[in-house]
Amino acid sequence: MSNELGLRESKKQETRQLISDCATRLFVEQGFEQTTITEIAHAARVAKKTVTNYFPRKEDLALDHHEAFTQGLARTVADREQGEAPLTALERAFRATLAEHSPVAGFTGPEFARMVADSPTLTARLRELHDLREEALAQALVAASEKEEGKESGGGEEGKGEDASGGATAIRARAAAAQIAAADRLLFRRIQELTLAGRTNDEIEAALVPEADHVYGLLRAALQA
Repeated sequence: MSNELGLRESKKQETRQLISDCATRLFVEQGFEQTTITEIAHAARVAKKTVTNYFPRKEDLALDHHEAFTQGLARTVADREQGEAPLTALERAFRATLAEHSPVAGFTGPEFARMVADSPTLTARLRELHDLREEALAQALVAASEKEEGKESGGGEEGKGEDASGGATAIRARAAAAQIAAADRLLFRRIQELTLAGRTNDEIEAALVPEADHVYGLLRAALQA
């Protein structure tokens, strides 16, 4: 039974990837706004309903790493090593995505980057995803701060992020999230900018290493002030 479920899930993932690949090819060739769901379904040889079942929003056919993107910073904070500062973990994670030339960091290739830049719909959706990424990070930092303060005070109450949103702990955490997210957007846009300028991924990585050093240095100074 478990083997059957595994095969079924594998088939779903293959279908999802096929639809995404066909959509991306058409978007790059024709433009996002000009491409229809019907054309994508035809290219993938699936029903139009199948496309919308896997991707309820047309934008998510293009930005199909959205879940990993919006939750990435928050997961880094939540999964960091014991005793590791959130900013240290976030800097380490960024350097890893930079070395991997990860799409989540902004390495999308020139054709894809141009397609997004030329689409008002995708540009707006990308801004929305950055906002969701910041909100998820804020919640993770609130939870981390409350947990740390609970340990220091000897209390056992945790998970009051939303109830304490007006308190000093939540305000500090959300202010930190806003600054970190702004820096994150800056580095993402820088990678996209260099991509559109025709720089190779290796050249972009080399340029971003010292720039990231500077940005994270500024963040450390601001958050410790």
